[in-house]
Amino acid sequence: MNAWASGAVHPAGFWIRLVAFVIDLVVIALVQIVLQGIAVARLGDRALGAVGFFTLVFAVAYPTVLHAIAGQTVGKLLTRVRVVALDGGALPLGASFLRAVMFWATLVLTLGIGQIVGGLRKDKRAFHDLLAGSRAERLPRSMIVGPVSHESSPPPAASPSPPLG
Repeated sequence: MNAWASGAVHPAGFWIRLVAFVIDLVVIALVQIVLQGIAVARLGDRALGAVGFFTLVFAVAYPTVLHAIAGQTVGKLLTRVRVVALDGGALPLGASFLRAVMFWATLVLTLGIGQIVGGLRKDKRAFHDLLAGSRAERLPRSMIVGPVSHESSPPPAASPSPPLG
């Protein structure tokens, strides 16, 4: 039985996910500022369009890669939220990409209503989670945050080590 089914973790609600998103926006803004500084120093003002494009690419790649590898962005790490597949395993790269693209698309096209849906649902899955087959879970304070296992079941309990001597 995975942690979700046993009740050890709970769905991450709208407000904690909003806090994680704001932290991630700060990360994206810092990257954009660094890119802009480098581009302007090298190419002048004609590089600003390219900086905007690469900021958009980073805004999609950042959650895609981190959700697929560790299940968390910096914002989610700090708020103890993890994104996993419905079975509790790691979110595949393709599903992670779909989730990131649909997050930004629904944020812009529906003015955030796709995200608010997550706050209204009992399972707290927003529109991009429904499309990608993912869920965001809130980790308990005592749980060590680390990469999501690619197995849907927890590892077997460790057996006691044999006596030395």
